[in-house]
Amino acid sequence: MLSRRKLIQSIGLAAAGFATADRESKASQMPGRPAAAESGQNPASPSSIMAIAAHPGDAFFSMGLPVALQTHLGARGALLSLTAGEKGSRTVAPPDYGRQQRAAGERAAEMLAATAVTLDYPDGELPHSDDVKLAICDLIRKHRPDVIVTHWSGSWHKDHRASHEIVLDAVFYAALPALARKDSAHSVRKVLFADNWEDATGFSGDTYLDVSPVFDHWTEACAVFPMWRGETGFRYRDYYTSLAIARGCLGGFNRAVALICQPEQLMRKLTAL
Repeated sequence: MLSRRKLIQSIGLAAAGFATADRESKASQMPGRPAAAESGQNPASPSSIMAIAAHPGDAFFSMGLPVALQTHLGARGALLSLTAGEKGSRTVAPPDYGRQQRAAGERAAEMLAATAVTLDYPDGELPHSDDVKLAICDLIRKHRPDVIVTHWSGSWHKDHRASHEIVLDAVFYAALPALARKDSAHSVRKVLFADNWEDATGFSGDTYLDVSPVFDHWTEACAVFPMWRGETGFRYRDYYTSLAIARGCLGGFNRAVALICQPEQLMRKLTAL
């Protein structure tokens, strides 16, 4: 019997590829929904990607590795933070900490050959409104990503729970041709949910992405954030670097991230995002 690792290798998954659960869906595409997957069908070129997170730390620490991988492969990447996470420090006043977070996000994104966008919604008070959804819709249409990575629904953090639902509605709005905005409609091909220590309730990764080629570069980019070094109390660096090793063990890679696919998008074989 083949081991999990040899099985992954035997079905032709490249170093930048996915190892997914052995499930497929024959669901047809619905208006405003990402396209259903077809087994064995891979993109001809690296997929553009956008991470959409409640705070810069979430965008870079739990979603930054897939972005780093795709930009490494030559695709466009963007990291969108809905707030600046300005209330995340116990010692720095929110306005000053917010400016630090924005500056760190811009520098880290530049290191990853990506774009950083930070919106002005208040940390801890992210509105669950159509105004927010349409603002994200407009950015999706502007950046036109093939893939979006965002928060899983099972979180104790209210901004994260709100982000999960807001982003799914924004993806729906972005794909509707009848919804007139500045830019034309754009359909996102995949929506993936990230492995975040604050979003662990019910999280069970069905997809493992090999991020070994960009792991060291990603850690260098994350290090520009003071919170990565544990200055806000939680040991982000230790947690996420250890998690990449653990997920790599499960996926058969040196370093990996676990993701959840929407059910209709699961595939047996992918060689890139």
